Amino acid sequence: MSVSVGTIIEGVVTGITNFGAFVELPGGVTGLVHISEVADTYVKDVKDYLKEKDKIKVKVINVDATGKIGLSIKQAMQTETSRPGNFHRERPKGGRVNGRVNGRVNIESFEDRLAKFLKESDEKQLEFRKSTDAKRGGRGSSRY
Repeated sequence: MSVSVGTIIEGVVTGITNFGAFVELPGGVTGLVHISEVADTYVKDVKDYLKEKDKIKVKVINVDATGKIGLSIKQAMQTETSRPGNFHRERPKGGRVNGRVNGRVNIESFEDRLAKFLKESDEKQLEFRKSTDAKRGGRGSSRY
């Protein structure tokens, strides 16, 4: 099968690296989905989104002179969901998709993220104060 730029093809994940995933396309050719093309959100680890032998739809985004094929899951999903008749779940108002955790989408609201940040910040400040007070001899002690 001839692979041309812009086509959406179903393939099988054959390997996962720290920079992306290799996908075998029909006809026995293999392409690479770069880590930046796996999802709409920040991807820290490709293994959080894909496993070997997963069947996925990818869009061919480039084919260079040496025969390397660049693929995108992100663009394939955008094309699929933008077609009439396709319904997809939208993000909740004020929410943010933080990636997948055990195959589920983790959605946190702004208020949840802010509360988590404030709690972690307070804990870090308390720990820092304890360590510096110990070096100074505690609170309120004189230096003379």
